[in-house]
Amino acid sequence: MLRLPRLALPVVLLLLFFAGVCSADEFVPAQFPSLESVVRVAGPLDFCGEPVPLDNPEVRERIEREILLIQWDRAQMILWMKRTGRYFPHIERMLRLNGMPDDLKFLPVIESALRPTVGSHAGARGIWQFISSTGRKYGLRVDRYIDERRNFVFATKAAVNYLKDLHGMFGAWTLSAAAYNMGEAGLKKAIKQQETDKYYLLHLPEETQRYVVRAIVAKMIMSDPERFGFRLVPGDYYQPVQYDRIRLRCRRYTPVMLVAKAAGTTYKNIRDLNPQILRDTLPLGTHLIFLPKGAAEDFAERYKPLIAEYRAKSHGVVHKVQKGDTLLRIAQRYRISLSELLRRNKLRKNSTIHPGQTLIIRE
Repeated sequence: MLRLPRLALPVVLLLLFFAGVCSADEFVPAQFPSLESVVRVAGPLDFCGEPVPLDNPEVRERIEREILLIQWDRAQMILWMKRTGRYFPHIERMLRLNGMPDDLKFLPVIESALRPTVGSHAGARGIWQFISSTGRKYGLRVDRYIDERRNFVFATKAAVNYLKDLHGMFGAWTLSAAAYNMGEAGLKKAIKQQETDKYYLLHLPEETQRYVVRAIVAKMIMSDPERFGFRLVPGDYYQPVQYDRIRLRCRRYTPVMLVAKAAGTTYKNIRDLNPQILRDTLPLGTHLIFLPKGAAEDFAERYKPLIAEYRAKSHGVVHKVQKGDTLLRIAQRYRISLSELLRRNKLRKNSTIHPGQTLIIRE
């Protein structure tokens, strides 16, 4: 009988295991085009119907540089393409409904790698990387409880409106994209100083000079992935999220877990569908909430007894402000911290309170 060395036996068993679970067609040998060939851009190229001047050596070099950089990080590029299956259908529909070029869908790819909750060092958030002030200007709620920049549906609507306004200011989609990146005031100043309104001829901050070019390269690769050595099949792409939407009015702070129970799902699923929710509770007011597909039916009937039971158990306490009251005295009276009192009422230490005002002590 053949005897195997002691150390060889685990290796043989491991090989037998993988031979049993992996069929021959599950692993395909990698076939990459040469880097020299992928940067040979014949053209013509355009972004949103605006021609890319490949006859300009500096522009061609910028495109070649971005191709090489993106092509080098193939794992990142594969994730970009897989995520398009989840987000592009909605973005494409919004652009189509607003009569805007389809190429604009590549902006969130280079902004956030299609990650809806990612943030930047400058405080931008979400798939479209809105800063707080611009997000609020275009209808997004941004506070300690809710940050709608993180919800790709809300953020896409705001981005479409913002880009539409930028196009009205500058008259070209390349300039609109540049302004989206650097701000309209800075771009207007550059155009005035340099006496040209051609994106490819403007001297702009390095990030903005690369911005549109990176979107063009993302479009090139995603429109013809096999040319660049990417061979994804339809099943490789992530599927669009299916959801229902409801409007939920909260008269008090409401635990997210109650929403999950009424929807017949998990806390995690509600938070994943609603990345705009930043805490365990929903604040006072009316909220547009995303639920798993089919969960909206009879949601109200399931929710009412749950919220009634919660309110009965929680014994919410409020305080009506009297003359002479201060926030510190109220906190001390009810034996809660000042910071907790401020949090529950969305106040600051220097906030002014008035007689007759109602403050939440316990939710």
